[in-house]
Parts: sequence; structure tokens; C-alpha cells
Amino acid sequence: MKPCPCCSGKLFSTCCGQFLTGKTLPKTVKQLMRTRYAAFALGGYGQYLLDTWHPDYAPAVSAEDLGSVDSNWLGLDILNTSQQGDSGTVEFCARFLDEHGMPQTHRENSRFNRIKGRWYYLDALSLDEQPLETQNTGIA
Repeated sequence: MKPCPCCSGKLFSTCCGQFLTGKTLPKTVKQLMRTRYAAFALGGYGQYLLDTWHPDYAPAVSAEDLGSVDSNWLGLDILNTSQQGDSGTVEFCARFLDEHGMPQTHRENSRFNRIKGRWYYLDALSLDEQPLETQNTGIA
């Protein structure tokens, strides 16, 4: 009966837990964004992160390495979402503690595409909608 780390206010089992365990697929870009954040925040879900990352955009990293990212995520704020047909974006701000224990934020506008009923994370856009080639963290 623990709260979901995605800050939805729901229980983990009825929120991101059902997606991270493979019981069902996210139906919206907002749901996928929340599950990817939860996967990073909880750790151990590297395969889920790779499975939801479009293969043309995914980094050359193993699921084990991706799932073992050592971060102290504090919360997620969804700032804006847009979904039309098989494309969508989610602008968010994620809060975390850096390696020195100092509070930091990561703000991103993420792009998503749906292929055969399944949503995939593509990349991050800058605030003026241009792809960020070198700053793509994949947190979404």
C-alpha cells in the first residue's frame, strides 16, 4: 500500500505498478512518462525503460546498466501534455538530489510516438521545440 513514486497521488499497484510489471500498456503519453519516471526512481526496471524507448533513439546501454542508475529522485511535476493521434509530448520537471545531496531539477519536453498501439519515448525537445542532440537524458 505504498504511494506511486510518480507523484500521481495513487497507490503504486494501481498506478505505475501495473505497467512496470507488464500487466498492461500505458494508454497515453502522460501514463508512459509517469511509468518511465517511476522506473528511474525505483531502479531495477532497465528492461522496461529499453522496451519503452523507440529503438531508433535508444542509447547503446544494457538494461542492467540502465536499471542501476544511482539517483535520488524526489518527485515529478507534469507541466503540460499534448497528444494527437500517434504522437505526443510531455513537458515535465523532475526533482532530485545530486551527488553532493543538493536539490536539483531536470526539466524536459519529451516526444513520444505510438506504434501498433504501444507508446515509445523518442527524445527530448528544447523549450522552443528543437531536438536536443546532446542533452537527451532519457528520463522520460
